[in-house]
Amino acid sequence: MLLIPAIDLKDGKCVRLKQGDMNDATAFSDDPAATARRWLDAGARRLHLVDLNGAFAGKPVNEPAIKAILAEVGDEIPVQLGGGIRDLDTIERYLDDGLSFIIIGTAAVKNPGFLRDACSAFGGHIIVGLDAKDGKVATDGWSKLTGHEVVDLARKFEDYGVEGVIYTDIGRDGMLTGINIDATVKLAQALTMPVIASGGLSGLADIERLCAVEDQGISGVICGRAIYTGDLDFTAAQARADVLGGA
Repeated sequence: MLLIPAIDLKDGKCVRLKQGDMNDATAFSDDPAATARRWLDAGARRLHLVDLNGAFAGKPVNEPAIKAILAEVGDEIPVQLGGGIRDLDTIERYLDDGLSFIIIGTAAVKNPGFLRDACSAFGGHIIVGLDAKDGKVATDGWSKLTGHEVVDLARKFEDYGVEGVIYTDIGRDGMLTGINIDATVKLAQALTMPVIASGGLSGLADIERLCAVEDQGISGVICGRAIYTGDLDFTAAQARADVLGGA
């Protein structure tokens, strides 16, 4: 089980939101590069970046901070990014900058043809982000709830050739109320591509519960607020996951 620290960027700073509310942001650091180094030194094997301003603006906003992180990390571990990515030129630029994976969320739901083209042009580098509440997919920084079922969309996107899916329960994100294990397992069982869990990670118990169902197709979990508040010791949690997973 891969534990992936999240670095959410707003106005060039590292923040955490509650349930995607841009007006309910807690700033954790003014130095994104130092934050990336912190998690690298703690044993992270991948980083998860979100351009929060970009997600709402529909275009990249925090590129200076993203480039600073990539310069700090170099080629030591893969870095994935989501938020405001709406065209192939942006994907190409980000990959050239050193990102390993691009996460497409809202644009995948609203413009499936774009996702298909992205998978065709940049095979092996595209992950789809599906944010949902009560099984329905949300878009536009979680501000709009669609009628699409998560499982149905994920199966469609799997056929396009995406590398995997990040599934976020937006009712739990940033709330430290626990991962929605049942919904994540249901999605993973419906797919052959790996699923990364996200939203609500509260502590080591969640990691142990995820490890128990890892064989259902859950390859990792995004670690957000809990590793910044101290509710989860990242290094200890990754070590525990390695033991449970036989790594």
